[in-house]
Amino acid sequence: MFPQLQTTRLLLEQFMPEDQEFVFSALSHPDVIRHYGVEYHTLEATKEQMDYFQNLYTHKTGIWWKILDRETGTPLGGIGMNNYQKQHNRAEIGYWLLPPYWGRGIVTEALAAMVDYLFREWVLHRIEAVVEVGNSNSARVLERAGFVYEGTLRDCEIKGGRYISLLMFSLLTTDKR
Repeated sequence: MFPQLQTTRLLLEQFMPEDQEFVFSALSHPDVIRHYGVEYHTLEATKEQMDYFQNLYTHKTGIWWKILDRETGTPLGGIGMNNYQKQHNRAEIGYWLLPPYWGRGIVTEALAAMVDYLFREWVLHRIEAVVEVGNSNSARVLERAGFVYEGTLRDCEIKGGRYISLLMFSLLTTDKR
């Protein structure tokens, strides 16, 4: 059974097929995709992302949740883990949030619940996060959560026809949080 996580203000639930329009609205939004590695130009193409969410969980290679307002049930964003490497007890995390909800501590709150779950249930030792250079808000979220900046992966990906650099962060079970 897919785990549901709760915080004071949020519910983290499984993405369902009927969430495709919501996912498209986020992953086609210029402000969201400016610093995010995935984007879609049609609702139909977004089915690829929906299949990705399902396959991660089915094959136990990761897990992604839809972030909901606990009172209203309004979908706000997504957060999850992928690139799970069981032999190394490590994985990568990511998140996105619709712009009207930025600056409200939503990702910080969801991230704390997810990190606790991943360390406890997936028995991870290391959680990694990469942030595009220039996305200072996301970097601050990670630092507030106790993640440590490890360095910059220079010109390591191509986005929009140009090389971009990524900031590498990590959190270990042995780090103080």
